[in-house]
Amino acid sequence: MADSTPPLRIANCSGFFGDRHAAAAEMVTGGPIDVLTGDWLAELTMLILARQRSRSPDAGYARTFVDQMAEVLGTCVEKGIRVVANAGGQNPAGCAAALEQLCATQGIAATVAWVHGDDLLGDLDAIRASHPLLNADTNEPLDDTLDALGVEPVTANAYLGGWGIAAALGAGADVVVTGRITDAALVVGPAAWHFGWSRTDFDAIAGAIVAGHVIECGTQCTGGNYAFFTGVPGLEHPGFPIAEVHADGSSVITKHPGTGGAVTAGTVTAQLLYEIQGPWYANADACVDLTSIHLTDEGNDRVRIHAVRGAPPPETAKVAVNTDGGWRNAMTFVLTGPDIDAKAALAERTLWAQLPGGRDGVDAAQVDLLRFDATDPATNTSAVALLRVAVADRDRQRVGRGFSNTVTAMLLGSYPGMFTTTPPTDASPVGVYWPVLVPWSVTRHLVEVGGASIAIDPPPDTAPFPPATGAGDPVPGGGGPGWDAGWEGEPTVEVPLGAVVGARSGDKGGNANIGLWVGSDDAFGWLAWFATPERIRSLIGSEADGLNVACHPLANLRAVNVVVEGLLGRGVAATLRLDAQAKGLGEFLRARHVDVPTRLVDTHPGGRQLPR
Repeated sequence: MADSTPPLRIANCSGFFGDRHAAAAEMVTGGPIDVLTGDWLAELTMLILARQRSRSPDAGYARTFVDQMAEVLGTCVEKGIRVVANAGGQNPAGCAAALEQLCATQGIAATVAWVHGDDLLGDLDAIRASHPLLNADTNEPLDDTLDALGVEPVTANAYLGGWGIAAALGAGADVVVTGRITDAALVVGPAAWHFGWSRTDFDAIAGAIVAGHVIECGTQCTGGNYAFFTGVPGLEHPGFPIAEVHADGSSVITKHPGTGGAVTAGTVTAQLLYEIQGPWYANADACVDLTSIHLTDEGNDRVRIHAVRGAPPPETAKVAVNTDGGWRNAMTFVLTGPDIDAKAALAERTLWAQLPGGRDGVDAAQVDLLRFDATDPATNTSAVALLRVAVADRDRQRVGRGFSNTVTAMLLGSYPGMFTTTPPTDASPVGVYWPVLVPWSVTRHLVEVGGASIAIDPPPDTAPFPPATGAGDPVPGGGGPGWDAGWEGEPTVEVPLGAVVGARSGDKGGNANIGLWVGSDDAFGWLAWFATPERIRSLIGSEADGLNVACHPLANLRAVNVVVEGLLGRGVAATLRLDAQAKGLGEFLRARHVDVPTRLVDTHPGGRQLPR
């Protein structure tokens, strides 16, 4: 017999630090919800907030969240809507104090709780003494990097799970603010509290993790950043998502009626593939078998997620360490008209000749010639190309004003038509991201609510990270050749990959993640055959030379998850890459021309339809 317990309606109002301010009010007033959540944190955000707190002990949290609560908290309390956010960042106590002051000022009777213990910076020396902190991606020792840079860590935050949130809500909290937790914990915590799950209900927890992963980035699951965006209405102002979570962990992803954007199997698939690293998704509360996920498009902006399988969480906790890594700067030359290559070469030769030590005088440099110029330009702007020069060094003086002023000093004595896109700029700090794994025993997980402190035990049941499963699953529906069958004999036509394939890409530390998906069983059979590490590396080009590329078929989603290890160097806060977070990498691949079976292109004219 199906469980008749009503679902818990968990809404999102923020996907990053800087998201749409009006979203909180839109979600509270746009229709019925039970919990309002928001995600403010990323690795770079934690570094930014730590630097803010180093300048002011009262800072270090997302003040914009407090501003949003000034507009909606009274209404939330009146309607019984609980608020759960990780906006506490590096100072959850300070964020909670600001909310309590807000309640006092506005006469709101609300209990504010805060979750902490994720900050391990003060314990890091003791942890390093007994546990070698190896980079989880590269296996390099942290101490070697610290010695080379001559720095010490500035942040060290463990990714805590959702049980602190559950405990706070169970103790009567109306608002829960946290430091660093897993993004999905914003859904796991409220769902576990509401449905009374145990910590070993791994299938239900895994389902909530998937729902949390889908809505954590706000409108990215309602049509934002969607490959087939031309088929999505109202993207000028897309609605934020809601996960209707059921007692068994299944969920329906939706949004308030009448809001822009769309919730389809395609938009949900795109977000499911975002920033994952393989067929298993590790989380502090459970591991999710991504090959088990089933989606059902119920129409009317409703997609059901079900049949998700879970396993115990890993034996170790992930800790994001950030160190100062020096300084970086970039200047962009504008090149116009004929002889673009010669102009770029002169600019680069002149710059390196005038900088002390030349190109070898800085620790790192990247030069990109960006060609937009037409052969017979009809307008001034269509004759333009850009030469971007980015530099990094441990010495601020080498890449600060001295670098950008040198570029400016070239203005009257270099190539014809020279100007730059910005005036001289100073260097900005570089942050080196270092993910490490530590035993759960060295972590803390604490809740402060109503004057009491609650300690949350480490996961009671853990297991080694599971091996991949589902690799041999048949293509759902069984139509056409299986994904392990050859396709060489198929008649093909050369078209952009995006004619049949959607993509969503992003960063995961120094790695780039690309999710590729299609809208039919036959197309998945071809995609899973086509998307090999060698082909993906070839499509990316020289930038991927020597890098490890992993491709993971996910048959139930008609998708392939691709991980390009090390493409972003030490992460977004350190890379000199123009597309520092690999946000455009998927669309670049969709623009590449490849041989596609003709019958697939006929089925997907221009890729304009919404997959599944």
